[in-house]
Amino acid sequence: MSRAIIAFGANLGDREATIASAIRALADADGVELVRVSPVYESVAIKDTGVDHEAPGYLNGVVAVDTTLEPHALLDLLLRIEADHGRVRTEHWGDRTLDLDLLDVDGLVVDDERLTLPHPRAWQRAFVLAPWLDVDPDASITGRGSVRDLLAAATDEVTRR
Repeated sequence: MSRAIIAFGANLGDREATIASAIRALADADGVELVRVSPVYESVAIKDTGVDHEAPGYLNGVVAVDTTLEPHALLDLLLRIEADHGRVRTEHWGDRTLDLDLLDVDGLVVDDERLTLPHPRAWQRAFVLAPWLDVDPDASITGRGSVRDLLAAATDEVTRR
């Protein structure tokens, strides 16, 4: 079994229902055992051009799972769950019904055409770091340091619901 950390977010539609349904789908998947779910946080939309105050805000959080799936198979599962919940990829960092990001799998380093672990921007984002700290107060990101220290240095704003 490997411990995986997965971020979730949504800013379109019934965000709460979509997130709850996606977490149920993840928990019900073969080879996945849900360990912890963070509280939900709210954040502004971040686009390629920066913060977009005109776009709907996000609900964000993190789940910790134990899994027998290898990282690419887990990524495939996350992409299927996103698609099942109406995720359409038309704009890079665009508004979405559901976003599931594989942040970490037991500290592994992976860098190929499909997957980068640890997630390349997780260390910079309070909307990822704050809920990650909720599910694992001793968490660290390989090559970056403790999640607690990274959260203290993050510049984006996030509000716990």
